[in-house]
Amino acid sequence: MAADARRKRTWRRRRIALAVLALLLSYATPKIVDLFRTPGAMLTSSNYTDRPILSFWINDFWGGNLAAMSGGGTMCCRRIEGKTVRVSWILSRTGEQLRQGMKKENHELILPLPRRTRSDEFLHVRFLPGNIVELKWSPDLVSPFAPAP
Repeated sequence: MAADARRKRTWRRRRIALAVLALLLSYATPKIVDLFRTPGAMLTSSNYTDRPILSFWINDFWGGNLAAMSGGGTMCCRRIEGKTVRVSWILSRTGEQLRQGMKKENHELILPLPRRTRSDEFLHVRFLPGNIVELKWSPDLVSPFAPAP
């Protein structure tokens, strides 16, 4: 009789231990996966120059094209990592600028990549006159930049 009670106690402890282990694993697994996962970033952009941007890239991630003095859409999704990024863009021209003899221009800059927090999903790219490019992260589509210059 004592052996039977001991066996029941042992099995009860094993079931409790397995239940606790299952609960811990169900809680810990998503947390562990998130530690190793860097979600892809989405690009959004705006152009404050008087020339259209035919195309632009952040590293090799195509960001689309932008009309002069306008905002762009959102491109999804790719990892953007490292301390720096290469921003490449092609300045196009409006019809009037073409008649004035302006040419297409290719530009490229190496810029420091701003620090990204866990909630940041959007990399905002802002093109300013004088071939100045600014980058900032944000958790949503609301621009993290100060109002347009």
